[in-house]
Amino acid sequence: MTKRKIFIISNRLPINIIKKKEQLKFKPSAGGLATGLSSLYKKYSSQWMGWPGIVPVNDAEKKHIVKSLKTENMLPVFLSKQDIDEYYEGFSNRTIWPLFHYFTQYSIYNQKQWDAYIKVNKVFCEELTNKVKPNDIIWIHDYHLMLLPKMIRERTPNATIGFFLHIPFPSFEIFRLLPWRKEILEGLLGADLIGFHTYDYGRHFVSSVTQITGYESKMFQINHADRITRVDCFPMGIDYEKFASAPKKQAVIRERNRYLQRLANQKIILSIDRLDYSKGLLERLDAFHQFLHDYPEYREKISLVLVVVPSRAKVESYRKLKHQLDEYVGRINGEHGTVAWLPIIYMYRSFSFNTISALYSIADIALITPLRDGMNLVAKEYIANKNDSGGVLILSELAGSAGEMGEALLINPNNQRDIIRTIKNALEMPEDEQLKRNKEMQTKLKRYNINRWGEDFIERLNQTKQLQSTMVIKRIHKKTLDFILDTYDKAERRLIFLDYDGTLVPFKKNPEDANPDGELINLLNQLSISEKNELVLISGRDKNTMNQWFGDMDFNLVAEHGAWLRQKNKQWNVIEPFSNDWKKEIYPVLELYVERTPGSFIEEKEFSLVWHYRKADVGLGELRARELTGTATDLTGNLDLQILEGNKIIEVKNSGINKGRAALNWLKSENWSFVLAIGDDWTDEDLFKVLPDSAFSIRVGFKSTLAKHNIKSFEQVRNLLRKFVQKK
Repeated sequence: MTKRKIFIISNRLPINIIKKKEQLKFKPSAGGLATGLSSLYKKYSSQWMGWPGIVPVNDAEKKHIVKSLKTENMLPVFLSKQDIDEYYEGFSNRTIWPLFHYFTQYSIYNQKQWDAYIKVNKVFCEELTNKVKPNDIIWIHDYHLMLLPKMIRERTPNATIGFFLHIPFPSFEIFRLLPWRKEILEGLLGADLIGFHTYDYGRHFVSSVTQITGYESKMFQINHADRITRVDCFPMGIDYEKFASAPKKQAVIRERNRYLQRLANQKIILSIDRLDYSKGLLERLDAFHQFLHDYPEYREKISLVLVVVPSRAKVESYRKLKHQLDEYVGRINGEHGTVAWLPIIYMYRSFSFNTISALYSIADIALITPLRDGMNLVAKEYIANKNDSGGVLILSELAGSAGEMGEALLINPNNQRDIIRTIKNALEMPEDEQLKRNKEMQTKLKRYNINRWGEDFIERLNQTKQLQSTMVIKRIHKKTLDFILDTYDKAERRLIFLDYDGTLVPFKKNPEDANPDGELINLLNQLSISEKNELVLISGRDKNTMNQWFGDMDFNLVAEHGAWLRQKNKQWNVIEPFSNDWKKEIYPVLELYVERTPGSFIEEKEFSLVWHYRKADVGLGELRARELTGTATDLTGNLDLQILEGNKIIEVKNSGINKGRAALNWLKSENWSFVLAIGDDWTDEDLFKVLPDSAFSIRVGFKSTLAKHNIKSFEQVRNLLRKFVQKK
């Protein structure tokens, strides 16, 4: 049997291609992601797709790259220099990177770069859809490709798609600054599972989705269209054994001894980071500088080994940061250094694994203080390296890894006094305490290593697909649709119940804006013209609104969920006399919630009161809705009232009123050869409940229901009605 294939999609392939003397040299990348996914290669027939890191100058070079990478199960996506400048250096790293790391002052919003981002995501989509099969798994990585999940979904609706974001996802207040915020969210929601390093990032994402798109979420599960997307956190691990065993390697020992000769009798503080404003490098130097002032007894007894890995040299903010670092290191060394001692040993370059391992090994303290970081694997690598020795990790609480590494000394990177105090505590910490703290962290890192991270994500992705398969069994397929149309066509007498809001028109923030458009009016007229049809528009709207919109049309109307009925060409009648005395007791309660919930308002109908919160802040609205439901339930216990929780509304009404009871007026009037009811919320469940077994019932949206079928949206409802009209 053929193995199920997994496609790993990332901006870059885990390969470095260098051109020397017209020859292309290939060298595998030793990055954490490549290591982490290696175990999945054994379970699946895998392919890795991404940019190879070089812009070929001719077709011959392209063919050579494709052929060479094929043996490594890699699929290159070729991009132009302009693509790299505008999509990668531009939108990805000058818009998304600073914004998602809370450096809004560095974010630029350039339409041309956004267009390039769309274009490159489409290029990846084209390359992938030519190769992917229905049973394959697609796992997309990071912020460069956030539009890709939806693009693939549109091409292959049943695909298994996972997405993992390796950087922070910002709070709604930050994310909303992005001009293309909705497009990014819709792009990501094409995935079945979206993974983040921490719960906070996932929480921020879900909050942005509910605030911007209006989709509902529950327990990190987002309901949209006819699918659910799951959100979960998977803290990325490291290759623990690789770093734990490194100090015993001869090459690492040689490097270690070389450094110790130079740094004899020094306490060593190690700082390793890529050049980036999010890493807090200047703030780190500032704290160390002040430490030397505050505790002069440590002069000539400690050294800060500052390793900065070059990054994004073309970006102006990075060049400026490099210049500031150079100046500040020189100033500190000039102020405090001696002939025999430099406070800061500054190295601006990349290092081999052996050299990095040697530095981890000799460091008494690892000082890792990013202002914002998706995860930060350096912290984990340092602790793994300290398998048999002491060492203290000082870690920013704003790094993703802080959530797992509570035994480290956590600091606020913006609090200089906190950093200084913590450095002193670290220097004075007894070795037995160091070993104890490190042991607890090592146990966790060893258990949830990089391989377990990758396997965990894929396992959760498969579980999500299984969940979806159980939830979409009522979806209308072509065979079912054909049967409905055929039954309609043959029927001599047809009864059709249609809800209004959410079924025939989309929801609006202002309910009065959801008035019927010309196309809908024409559809309803066409349906009602046929002598075979009895059309009933059955809504929660008040009778005055229904009369204003549909009063001169030749079909039946039901208002206020069944309180009022108007058979065609007749007057409005109440289904039975009801008392409204309860309103004077309930109205002040609703007013209190309007005052406490900006954007909410009260709608008064003849036999009900409705508290709307569609225009309120999503989180606050949902909180107040839960509070109001509880309060109203207590108040109405002896008043024969019912509390309805609709789409962004809480409605209080007489308990004898519901759509099912109203529908019986037509259901019992004659023997119908075709009955259909379509609605979108749980007030329509009363209608579905009273239908005969032979009836067709459809609920709009992806919700559990008594209806026999689910349909995606109001657009699909209209498409069905158009097909009815064509049948006559």
